[in-house]
Amino acid sequence: MNKNLPVIFLVGPTAVGKSAVAVELAALLNAEIISCDAMQVYREAVIASDKPSPEMRTAVRHHLIDVVSVEDEFNAARYRGLALSAMADIHGRGKVPLITGGSGMYMMALLDGLFEGGEVDPVLRSRLEGYATDDLYAQLQHVDPAAAARISPHDKNRIMRALEVFEITGVPISEKQKKRDGIWGKYDIRIIALERPRAELYARVEARVDEMFTAGLVDEVKALCARKLSSTGSRIIGVPEVGGFLKGEYDLAQA
Repeated sequence: MNKNLPVIFLVGPTAVGKSAVAVELAALLNAEIISCDAMQVYREAVIASDKPSPEMRTAVRHHLIDVVSVEDEFNAARYRGLALSAMADIHGRGKVPLITGGSGMYMMALLDGLFEGGEVDPVLRSRLEGYATDDLYAQLQHVDPAAAARISPHDKNRIMRALEVFEITGVPISEKQKKRDGIWGKYDIRIIALERPRAELYARVEARVDEMFTAGLVDEVKALCARKLSSTGSRIIGVPEVGGFLKGEYDLAQA
């Protein structure tokens, strides 16, 4: 790795406009885009994952979009390996990696690295998913208060991951994370954060949701639910919510 090679991160909340800005920025910087989105990796989820338009992907080369099926498991470790390979490929062709997307966990997997051990255990994960988030968080506060202090009490996925690591390795995830090997200090890293006024951002989110339903989100989710979704694929935004509507648990407005 070369400390002089540039790597740019473009971050910001959902609907702030990252995709459009990334395309314009890539043209100015001779860059190619690496998606940092946990849902855009899935080929079959087009509307639900709000992928960049075909025009955007034609204008600038995008990486790590449409790389796996919704039936496949995908996690931060797999993302990190693919992203590092894409970065090396982009640098090798004299271009700049521009990493953008909505998954903070994936971004941190690149910047801070991942620790060894504590691989996902499907049986343990299934057992943890059966507990209420409040109960899991209380358990995490007991076994790893340092991790609990950094994780939102509502973030069930990260809470389960922390408990999973502790149960598998016997070592708190907060201790494991001190030994990670990320890309900090190995490249010339620049992070650009986009923001908008809260009212404007919320209006953009609501407009996007309306557009997704108009574009056929219900039919897409129906097709997805007909497949054998992986545990990560089943958490694609829109699948649980529209899935409940398709099961008759509530009406479309509630979904």
